Parts: sequence; C-alpha cells; structure tokens
Amino acid sequence: MSSAEPLLRTALHRWHQTNGGRLVEFGGWSMPVQYRSIVEEHQAVRLGVGLFDISHMGRLTFDGQGALDWIERCTTNHVARLTENQIQYSLMTNDRGGVIDDILVYRQPDAYLVVCNASNRAKVVAQFQAHQQGAHSHFRDRTEETAMIAVQGPKALATLQPLVDQPLEAVRYYHQTTGRLLGKLDSVISRTGYTGEDGFELIVPASSAEEVWEAILEAGRPHGIMPCGLGARDTLRLEAAMPLYGHELGEDTDPYSAGLGWAVKLDKGEFVGRSILSMRKEAPPLARIGLVLEGKRIARQGAIVLSGDREVGLVTSGTFSPTLQTSIAMAMVAPDARTVGSMLTVDVRGHRETARVVKLPFYKRPATA
Repeated sequence: MSSAEPLLRTALHRWHQTNGGRLVEFGGWSMPVQYRSIVEEHQAVRLGVGLFDISHMGRLTFDGQGALDWIERCTTNHVARLTENQIQYSLMTNDRGGVIDDILVYRQPDAYLVVCNASNRAKVVAQFQAHQQGAHSHFRDRTEETAMIAVQGPKALATLQPLVDQPLEAVRYYHQTTGRLLGKLDSVISRTGYTGEDGFELIVPASSAEEVWEAILEAGRPHGIMPCGLGARDTLRLEAAMPLYGHELGEDTDPYSAGLGWAVKLDKGEFVGRSILSMRKEAPPLARIGLVLEGKRIARQGAIVLSGDREVGLVTSGTFSPTLQTSIAMAMVAPDARTVGSMLTVDVRGHRETARVVKLPFYKRPATA
C-alpha cells in the first residue's frame, strides 16, 4: 500500500478512538493494537472473555453453478467435502507452490464465503479473478459493507448466547450458524478464532457494528470482558502455534515446510500450484518448529537459529508467553534440526540463547468436562 493512500477504517474506528485504543497501521487498515496492557488483554481471553474487532479481514462471497469448481481451482483443500454450515481451513498457492494466503472457506446454505487476511485481500481477489470457472458463478467483495467481531475465551458462549436467538452450544468447532442478533440483525456466527480458546466470530452489517459491540461488552461484564487489540491477538495465536502471514507463511514458503500439509489435498483434482506441491511433499526444504528459550530474552523475527556453529534457520515469531511465563518462538529451520527435545541456540541481538525444540502448540486449552 502506498504511504500516500489513506488507511482504511473499520466500522468500529470511532469507538476505538474514543475508548483508549492505540491505533496503528496493519494491512492497510487503522487498527487498535491495545487498550490497556497486552498482558491484561491476553489473560482476559485465557481466563474469561475478550472482544476483538477483526473487520479488516477480507470477506468474499461466491454463488452460482460454478462457484464450487472456482474455489477448488484456487485453493489447496477439498472444498467439495464440506457439509452445509461447515468451515474449512485452506491455503491459496501460486504457480511455484508458495502461499499467497491462508483462508477460511465457509459452506453456507446458498453460497460460499471466503475469509482472507487483510494485507492479502487484493492478491486473493486477483487470483480468483484470474481463474474464474464458468460464466454462471458470481463473486462479491463484502468486506467494507460488513463488520467482523470475535468473542474469544472460556466465557465466550455465556457472553454471546443471551444476545442470539439460536442455540450456540450445539455449534461445533469450525461450523457456523445464521441467527438473529439483538432480536433484529441477521448475522453469521461461526465457532472459529485465532486465540487457541473457544469462541465465536460474527459477521454483521457495518451500520450496526457499534450497537453489537456495545451489547457484547455489556453482556460480558459479569465475566470480566475486555476489548482486545492486535498485540494480544498475536501473543495468543503464537502460544497456540497458529501461523501468521508474513511470518510463518509467504509466497516463498510452501505448505509442507510450514507444517500445513494436512490442508493440501493433492488427490482432489487440479488446482494452482498442485504440480510443484506434489514434488515438494516428499522433501520440503524447511520445517516449522517451536522453541522454548532458557533465558528471558525474546527472539524476534529474523533472529538466526544455530546448531552448534551452523546456521540452520531463522525465527519467524517470538514473544514472552504471558500464560507459560517463558520466552517462546517459532522458526523455520533445516529439516535435520527439527527433532523435538534437541537443543539449539538463537542469536538474540548478539547474545547466544539456548533453546529447546518442543512439540507444537505451546499452549492447548484445557479439555472441558
């Protein structure tokens, strides 16, 4: 995005401005990075409930006779396997097998919905337009006419249920329902999220975003709800070892190196990047690993990972984990450096920090009774 272009604003921009949100540029949008402290917001999600504006995410709808073939051609997972109201994690790759974006595909009763990353929306749209299948399929970018709000944490269900006319407990993970919110707003409600906790993501008309946001905050007050920004969203997703585009994913990274080969279905038929990926599957050049550092220094993106004196890779994301109270990182390394339990070192601003390779994710929410 050109620096001369104004930042896009979500329908909740005014609320963020007037309620202490510290706004930053993210993916071409003005977004809140935090309201209070990142750690407070992080812990609210782990222990109670947090509220996120995720309206910057792209929302694209497809319908018509050719919609299924169109999406299949442009994505790696097998869309035809989706049942009604089911949601699928998938990837969009280029001709070289590199990741253009990671996306969610919703099978709705009369259409398909694709949710993509804010910074990649233009690339995703261009890829779909370049590979349209048939004249009877239709595409619509609904990003700016809708808002998307995430309610995340163990108290998300208790917070949201009083506001919706549909029973949410029965909605399974990676499924959606449609219901009336606040007794009047037709909304898409999915049991998805980017925090490692239970939760829901809502798509509502942009014109009603502030009313919905305020109602959720009021409903969540007994559960200690907090509005949360991008900072806590990043620490939460990193503890859950969820990849972030521009860090663990990019156009020079293939799905197998990123540990996402399960989202590639080579047997489903032809799709963009399939021929390269079929060769890459047997010997990916890199491996995504988790590292727990012995010291408290934080290994940031780009820090060199070593085995002895040999450079074996680079850190892609790192933070001090508020939940685990230790320094954690993900890295892309040579496959022979991926063994869980082995010891590596990370160059953190000139300091050699010992790190242990651990099984991902770093954090997994407790099983419910």
